[in-house]
Amino acid sequence: MTDNNELLASTGDSSVESEYFSPIPDGYQKGKTKYVVVMGTVMSGLGKGIFSSCLAKLMLDKGLKVAPIKLEGYLNIDSGTLNPFRHGEVFVLDDGMECDMDLGTYERMLDQNLDRNNFSTSGQIYRDVLEKERRGDYLGRDVQMIPHVTGEVKLRLRTLAMKSNADIVFVEIGGTAGDLENAFYIEAMRELAYEEGAHSCCFVALTYILEPRILGEQKSKAAQLGIKQLMQCGIQPDIIACRASSPVNEKVRQKISIYSNVPISRVVSLADSASIYQIPAMLRECGMDFEVLRLLHIEDRIDLRRERTEWAKWCDFTDKIGKEKQEVVIGITGKYTSVRDSYASIINALEHSGIALGCKVKINWIDTSDITDKNAAEHLKDVDGIIVPGGFGVRGTEGKISCIKYARMHKLPFLGLCFGFQMAVIEFARNVCGLKKANSTEIEPKCSEPVIDILPEQKAIEGLGGNMRLGGQDMKLKPDTAAFKLFGNKQTVRMRFRHRYEVDPRYVETLEKAGLIFSGKSPTQPIMQILELPGHPYFIATQAHPCLTSRPLHPQPMFTGLVAAAMSNK
Repeated sequence: MTDNNELLASTGDSSVESEYFSPIPDGYQKGKTKYVVVMGTVMSGLGKGIFSSCLAKLMLDKGLKVAPIKLEGYLNIDSGTLNPFRHGEVFVLDDGMECDMDLGTYERMLDQNLDRNNFSTSGQIYRDVLEKERRGDYLGRDVQMIPHVTGEVKLRLRTLAMKSNADIVFVEIGGTAGDLENAFYIEAMRELAYEEGAHSCCFVALTYILEPRILGEQKSKAAQLGIKQLMQCGIQPDIIACRASSPVNEKVRQKISIYSNVPISRVVSLADSASIYQIPAMLRECGMDFEVLRLLHIEDRIDLRRERTEWAKWCDFTDKIGKEKQEVVIGITGKYTSVRDSYASIINALEHSGIALGCKVKINWIDTSDITDKNAAEHLKDVDGIIVPGGFGVRGTEGKISCIKYARMHKLPFLGLCFGFQMAVIEFARNVCGLKKANSTEIEPKCSEPVIDILPEQKAIEGLGGNMRLGGQDMKLKPDTAAFKLFGNKQTVRMRFRHRYEVDPRYVETLEKAGLIFSGKSPTQPIMQILELPGHPYFIATQAHPCLTSRPLHPQPMFTGLVAAAMSNK
């Protein structure tokens, strides 16, 4: 009889003599890394990523090394082609990986830069399995969901554990139990717990407690059925986190405890919170952090002195929430304004800056589809500043240009991001430089004055499968400019990009002679990355997405500058 110690040692043995197959990275040590697996029931969108990242933060504060990974069920290789209406914003990591917005939650909460090892889709898993099959890596075996596809999932988790040297890997499975596309992920987690042995894995089920208005009481049946689906898959939850609009009462918690074999001390209520940054305190107050430590038998690894220091810093931040002395309204002008998740990083960046400045930032969502020069004043009359965010496609572009023109002429604080940067160049070229036909070849492919275009070096790589400029890039700042001062007089800063089109270098001299300053440029290429307008209270735009690197304790300077200017403008 082969026990799971021998099984773990069978590093990918594919011989026909054995049914065991569990690929292990060279040097992997069983028991060194523990796993916390967070799964959803009832419905998606409950905040698995928020819960997982908050719990991971508590472990990080205790001196433990943590590494998150999001496992997505869809067949896309990455999130780059997903419509924001369907899946929220595309979050770009420093290494250029286009991924789920939950990775942004992890980066902000943990104050860490993640990479492609922290994100996986079913498409990636199947691709890797099929590539190995074509190479003959499976030595003639018939390739199956079990053990080969589930083995690939476990290999990814163990590889991440080794590369990150993590004490705990936090595994978030997208969607809910019962989703067909997630079945092999859940099975892989069952196998992982079996192979790694006792006290190796902690399973968390995030569920939802219904409270129909017509009944006037909380109902747990949907939660019970969702948990039952997990248990039918061989997963016994260790912790059940109950999401609800109001605190979950004792009676409901008792029902779920009895139904799931989970002690009531580990059936926790997570009611809606004013800010996600208050959730770590909620988990800490109910003792969830130490429950996990006990379940994984790693109490001896923590550093309580470090925890006191880190928690004090966090409390200094969260104590400011809700105590702002001033309020400003920032207008976000775009075409995805009906889906707030499309701009999740922008919302968070504004919150970080507002808290740092003691100012509550309210957002006014402005659809630019019907805005013109004639009615822009009416649409912008109630805002203290505007952001023109990124986006793709033609719809709403002229409205964005009209908003920028109004902001430039009426001294309204303005921040342009990516596409907003390009629209600012077009507006300035048309209305200040006199290039009336100025446009982007993305919007008008045959325009006569393409101030925004794909650069020749970008066009050259189109045949290789894509010409998107992705990930972290350094930019050189021009001394004695607003951007230079915003970033603390640094000569070089790093931000993340996701775009194809650039300012055409042929027009740079014309734009600068008319008064526009390109205060941030690529150190090695003729690529303009930040622009600003002197004499304006705050008129600045960047080809980057600075919101992607804003953190709660380290607000992004361009957003802090906008909020400060809006406060003065008010």
